[in-house]
Amino acid sequence: MDARVLVVVASRHGATREIAETVADALRDRGAAVDVAAPGEAPGVTGYDAVIVGSAVYTGHWLPAARAYVERESGALATRHVWFFSSGLSGQPAAAANSPHEMAAMVQAVGAHGHRSFRGRLDIASLSFTERAIIAGARARAGDHRDLAAVRRWADEVGDELARVSAVSA
Repeated sequence: MDARVLVVVASRHGATREIAETVADALRDRGAAVDVAAPGEAPGVTGYDAVIVGSAVYTGHWLPAARAYVERESGALATRHVWFFSSGLSGQPAAAANSPHEMAAMVQAVGAHGHRSFRGRLDIASLSFTERAIIAGARARAGDHRDLAAVRRWADEVGDELARVSAVSA
């Protein structure tokens, strides 16, 4: 696959960034040139064939920096192949899907190919007092619940789709 891909990721404690790096590695293994950046450091999308935007989910929402990036770049994103991913708590009915209510509107606004949710990692010791209070109320389970093999399979699906749409465009 001869594609340039930008992965933009908002991560508060590093676990979602590790998911983004897994996605990037899988796409690099397929021959793509991949850059990974935080929303505040991400370049514009000019020169990229595809953009993957991911965010940690807190209290049912993407982090503000990720939402702001999608809003700021929405016009340019609408001209690229775009995928979204979320990472959040597992084991709770509302959080199991890790799908903030804004997601459907963002997918539609930029014509994204889709959105995938992944379980996250919960390290209580790294949380602020407020975050610990929220987690206690949600009765979330501490630990690393990420399935990086599932992340890699999704990245391979993205790579397959990107190769397919690139072949059609050529």
